[in-house]
Amino acid sequence: MGNTEGNKVSGIGYAKNYVKRLTDLINGLNFEEVDRVIQLFQDARERGATIFFLGNGGSAATACHFANDMGVCASPEGKTPFRAISLASNMAYVTCLANDMGYENIFSGQLRNLMRPGDVVVGISASGNSPNAVNALDYANKNKASSVAIVGFDGGLMKQKADYVIHVKSEKGEYGPVEDVHMALDHLISTYFAKT
Repeated sequence: MGNTEGNKVSGIGYAKNYVKRLTDLINGLNFEEVDRVIQLFQDARERGATIFFLGNGGSAATACHFANDMGVCASPEGKTPFRAISLASNMAYVTCLANDMGYENIFSGQLRNLMRPGDVVVGISASGNSPNAVNALDYANKNKASSVAIVGFDGGLMKQKADYVIHVKSEKGEYGPVEDVHMALDHLISTYFAKT
């Protein structure tokens, strides 16, 4: 979209184009991938395993929101609650690890203290290439936990490493729409458990 009057797009036009693109990305999801993650989460709840969520920037916000929704919305009274933790929420812990061990270890360092075999580690990333998220999946894989990648673009390294993948296939750089779909997946999955 140009900056000159001749090719300036109106707010309405931009909004329509954005919503259309978002709708296309949602319709392009592989719902079998989504169902596999739902079944993994169900199994984790039944076993009392912990589900760890992680991400950077906007994906960190999604990780925190996802953990909240699984721990509260998906865990109503009368149902076994999910054990859900966001590794992006404790800034003292994150900055300690970043300072002492390097930013690439802020999630794997927490998993070293908190994760047990049989737990689930969910990495959220538009690019799928964030070194700290990749390291966290590697740590999960090496220590008998299940690894999940919720990614966009071409899936990156995380798609290659994870046991379970939900891939929002998109052009590189489409951060907004990809992160929007990731947030929708949070609500889709957590409300599924709240209502079933």
